[in-house]
Amino acid sequence: MKDLLKILKSQGQSEDFDAIRIGLASPEKIRSWSYGEVKKPETINYRTFKPERDGLFCAKIFGPIKDYECLCGKYKRLKHRGVICEKCGVEVTLAKVRRERMGHIELASPVAHIWFLKSLPSRIGLLLDVTLRDIERVLYFEAFVVIDPGMTQLERGQLLTDEQYLDAIEEYGDEFDARMGAEAVYQLLRSIDLQKEMTELREEIEATKSETKYKKLTKRLKLVEAFIESGNRPEWMVMTVLPVLPPELRPLVPLDGGRFATSDLNDLYRRTINRNNRLRRLLDLNDNGRRGRAITGSNKRPLKSLADMIKGKQGRFRQNLLGKRVDYSGRSVIVVGPTLKLHQCGLPKKMALELFKPFIFSKLELRGLATTIKAAKKMVEREGPEVWDILEEVIREHPIMLNRAP
Repeated sequence: MKDLLKILKSQGQSEDFDAIRIGLASPEKIRSWSYGEVKKPETINYRTFKPERDGLFCAKIFGPIKDYECLCGKYKRLKHRGVICEKCGVEVTLAKVRRERMGHIELASPVAHIWFLKSLPSRIGLLLDVTLRDIERVLYFEAFVVIDPGMTQLERGQLLTDEQYLDAIEEYGDEFDARMGAEAVYQLLRSIDLQKEMTELREEIEATKSETKYKKLTKRLKLVEAFIESGNRPEWMVMTVLPVLPPELRPLVPLDGGRFATSDLNDLYRRTINRNNRLRRLLDLNDNGRRGRAITGSNKRPLKSLADMIKGKQGRFRQNLLGKRVDYSGRSVIVVGPTLKLHQCGLPKKMALELFKPFIFSKLELRGLATTIKAAKKMVEREGPEVWDILEEVIREHPIMLNRAP
């Protein structure tokens, strides 16, 4: 009885405080608050009224729905306090922990925090010295932003359209790093040296004579100093982990007739989880395992993504197209071509004629030189001058992939 009174007394104690301070939370801080990752959008089972595992009301993450009783009912009463059920994974404790315990969602892609993006003046834009419109162009995948110019003539933070990006790739290759989306903004914010930025801004303020520029620089300096004093980091304005509120603060209440009244937050969380899971599946479809641990099937074998199907010796190109005789492919011996330049490779005319036969037949019919496929075949076999002219046209439009082993 004394033990029970001690527990109830300790549970009833509240911490005294005289002020509240709102600040940015780091991804590590959010994970430290969390008791588990919410992976599914489901809330409760509508037949049993029990919370779904890994869902928004999961008892394993947020705590039991009844005092000192696990979800499956194996452990009941105070004597099992603190025990974690090996069957359902729920800790035997007070149900009111569902008002305190938080969860989290691991985002498949970073997301800019709306408060620091849209609240005027935009804190992200002000810190990067970029207009809100330009930041939105990067975030909504309309433009690339240069993160690391390398040895090129580009500048850090410079925006590039698709055409400009392709031109820069052609000119500089992989000498520079430019990206789009919230990940690009995250990298820019992460690379900011706040102390160095503060020193440079103070020097610029002293040197400037323009009142407009002075106002802008003082705003930036105030923001940089606030970051330094608070100990917050700029990249925390872009979220990689989303905290999930305790379920008792966003309740789901059963009504008459089998209907439920629910907090709007549950619907918003559900949409977020659905979209996050869909995006993660799409990313894994393109390159399974690149982002981290590969998704595995029922036999624990990593599932093959599109990238896995293409790359390597067993990939589509090397296994199926280059190694075997199939339509539109051929094999030959490499010989010296004295008339060719170092970057050129010649293709035998007879081989080209064989490779592009279907296209040549089509062109012969279109021009009225052959009325049927059979007639076109005979013309190609005779190798008349009109056939070689059409071959010239066809190869001008079609690329040829060359592979030389090893």
